[in-house]
Amino acid sequence: MKIRAKSSARFYLIIAVVSISTISLGLHNNDSVLKAGAAKVDITPAPNELPKGYLGIYDKIHARAIVVADGKNTVALVTIDIGGISNEMASSLLKKIETQTGIPDQNIMLTATHTHSVPFGIGGASFESKIVDVVKQAKEKLQPAKLGYGEGVSYINVNRNIIDPKTRRWWEGPNYDGPTDKTVAVVTFESLDGKPIAVYYNYAMHAVTVGMLDMVSGDVPGTTSKYIEDNFDDNIIAVWSTGACGDQNPIYYQQTYDLREIRIKEYASRGIDISNKMPPGGQGLNRNDPQVAKLMQQQKQMIVSMGQFLGEEVLHVMRGIERKESNANIYTNKKIITCPGRKRLDEGRAGYAGTYQDADSIAIRLGLIIIDDIAFSSVSGEVFNPISTRLKKESPFAHTMMLTLTNGYAKSGYIPNDAAFGTYTFEVVSSKLKPGFAESAIVNGILDMMNEGKHAK
Repeated sequence: MKIRAKSSARFYLIIAVVSISTISLGLHNNDSVLKAGAAKVDITPAPNELPKGYLGIYDKIHARAIVVADGKNTVALVTIDIGGISNEMASSLLKKIETQTGIPDQNIMLTATHTHSVPFGIGGASFESKIVDVVKQAKEKLQPAKLGYGEGVSYINVNRNIIDPKTRRWWEGPNYDGPTDKTVAVVTFESLDGKPIAVYYNYAMHAVTVGMLDMVSGDVPGTTSKYIEDNFDDNIIAVWSTGACGDQNPIYYQQTYDLREIRIKEYASRGIDISNKMPPGGQGLNRNDPQVAKLMQQQKQMIVSMGQFLGEEVLHVMRGIERKESNANIYTNKKIITCPGRKRLDEGRAGYAGTYQDADSIAIRLGLIIIDDIAFSSVSGEVFNPISTRLKKESPFAHTMMLTLTNGYAKSGYIPNDAAFGTYTFEVVSSKLKPGFAESAIVNGILDMMNEGKHAK
């Protein structure tokens, strides 16, 4: 009996060792192990390709991509240094990427940094081929990986709608008491031995700081990503994603102050009143004026400063991420919602109620990618910050972010939250959406997809 007991124990010990070895090997060889790859490509136009009004290249712009796979599903998170991606361009790119990489279109998120220093309308076959290429390169670099999630805060953004102290009407400026989300959401991807692959960070702020230079620039998103990449000696791809920035500006934004006053006086000298307008770029600014030149130089410094501050916060969050997963499932979904539309019948940038008539309903594209317990939701428009805040509060996922200006540009103009329609800000009076519909349609539409995803997982 004793001999039989020893043999039995030895037998079970062998089984246990074999089982542990099998599990260990499965962790590294099973197709369900997460894989990630990343790449970036230069998409800076040649000087002779710039439209009238552009004075040259201030800094280079890029497209960056992270491709993630779990053995069953492959997704691509792509960010382009561009003002916006039209619905037509988005449809074209999604189709080309799916055809050339095999990644289904609902598994792809194409996000614009919304820099105001790249010509609107940039595109064409050559441009689109670069975007497709960055996804192909990222997919080719897929390797077993771990991902982590963390959050930080940055105070370089601010609500941009205030009551003007002189006119007592709505205008643009830093509203320190207005609704704003300072969260910096950070997702890291690294090899199984801890080498960096990519970092994906989400923040809500308009990239408008150097728009009056009339030169190509990636603005703050560009300087932030470059700062992070430089910190890792370019052994990482740092991908910005645009949060709900419809009502969020850089906290220090010269165009609404001294430069604006200079422009108002210049236009007035020609008999043109722009006190309730905002001409694009640097129109009406004399760059030979020493004061104008100084203020513009300060804005150049500002994108470097803000890029460093935001970049340091991303690095700070990365250092604190301890839980990193190498086994994760991916879920994706997409849907189109429609909201009642309106057409404005008068003019004026802000401060006064607009007059409207009914118009066609407006389609807004929503998307969802869930990797492990991280929910990347997307909206094809310029969303006000409180809509994103509400989604985060109601989301069944603790790690939730909203990507805006993604997979198209809704013909709505700005997408204000319901409460904002009680104000006469320029975003609200110019919005082509009727009040009272878009906020709930967006939040509930994404929540529906999230709940479907939880059941699917």
